[in-house]
Amino acid sequence: MSEVMTGEVVQAHPDTSLNELARLLTSHRISGLPVVDDDDKVMGVVSQTDLTRRHQTQGQDGSRRSQLLRILGRMVRAHPAAPRPTAGELMSSPAVTVHPELRVVDAARIMERRHIDRLPVVDEEDRLIGITTRRDLLRVFLRTDEEIRSDVAGAAASHGPAHSADRIHIDVREGMVTLEGSAGPAVDTSVLIRAAWRVEGVVGVVNRLTAAREGDRTPSGRMPPRSSTD
Repeated sequence: MSEVMTGEVVQAHPDTSLNELARLLTSHRISGLPVVDDDDKVMGVVSQTDLTRRHQTQGQDGSRRSQLLRILGRMVRAHPAAPRPTAGELMSSPAVTVHPELRVVDAARIMERRHIDRLPVVDEEDRLIGITTRRDLLRVFLRTDEEIRSDVAGAAASHGPAHSADRIHIDVREGMVTLEGSAGPAVDTSVLIRAAWRVEGVVGVVNRLTAAREGDRTPSGRMPPRSSTD
């Protein structure tokens, strides 16, 4: 997750006014933001969906931003003498949050399952450290298989002797990586698997690597061909 999250997060506090929410959402051209307490722990999220619950806009044309502006303007003009709602009253709570070590594909599943467009990213003490959106994840999943294969090959080469990467066949189809061959006895294959998982766009890794002993090498350093009886 850390590779796709945004570290500079536009955020609000429970007592943030409606006017300030309007300013934050429109000036930063976003449709939602996390609400945090004084310890930076996420309490909830204010989104366009939360605002439309109060002022429905079905049948209205225009971009999401223009719809949001109309909603906020209507809320500000309504009952000017009455107290206006704050972020703490408008937010959806508790917020769905994730940790930076979560895989991108799992974050995408959470967004789809919970019908949300953003995920605040928190540390081990649940303090806000970033945020990721559907748009951030989409950029990852739009990567071509060849781009992913190239990055996986680079990751494999950086986690073992130079000659070991030449003995690994990497196949990528729709983000699913298959590793085949033998990296040699000096390489921990579990390290290669973890390195492949960390490449942007990878949705799964199939491990078909086989172990090789030093005695199985030919004098040239290559693996001997298998016989038909192997």
